[in-house]
Amino acid sequence: MAETTNKQLYEEEEEDYIGDLSQFLPSETTAPSKSSVNVSSKFHMQEEKERNTLASLESTIPQSNIGFKLLKQMGYTPGSMLGKEGSGLAEPVGLEIQRTRARIGREDRRKEKRKREDERMEWERGKDEALMEDFGCRHKEQWRSRRIVVNYHKAKAALEQLENKEVVAEADKDEEDAENEEEEEEIITEEELHGTRSLELGRLQEATLNFG
Repeated sequence: MAETTNKQLYEEEEEDYIGDLSQFLPSETTAPSKSSVNVSSKFHMQEEKERNTLASLESTIPQSNIGFKLLKQMGYTPGSMLGKEGSGLAEPVGLEIQRTRARIGREDRRKEKRKREDERMEWERGKDEALMEDFGCRHKEQWRSRRIVVNYHKAKAALEQLENKEVVAEADKDEEDAENEEEEEEIITEEELHGTRSLELGRLQEATLNFG
């Protein structure tokens, strides 16, 4: 009797052990819900619709179109501009499709705000560039002014140096001319002196002969 009871307990424990392993087995893949399938199909349908719409907007109007035929009857030629003098539009006005649930005009206000911000940033960027350019011009002008002053002083010093050299050269030339004149005067004076002495000596000899 005891052995039978122990055998039943052993079988129950073995069955529990096997049952515990079942929780580690991978769960069966659940089928996608109907709502998720509907959302996915709607998303793909919306994408396909947008692609078809964009393709239709980008394509030119065929000549078989009734409106195109009416334009041709009124004198329109394909590829030309509208208007009497051909100053109008060459392409039709583009359409903007509202893809969100926002109120009409809300997106326009957002775009206008972004546009104003972009314009303000562009203006600030241009202002900074203008300030940098003005700073560079003023810096260059100051540098040029300093260079002009430096060159002026250099030219003035060089001119004064040249003038001093010319004065010294003229003074040296005057001294040389004076020395030459003095030498010439001395030479002339010696010749005259010799001539005078010769004449006096000749006269003295004549007088002595006559007296004798």
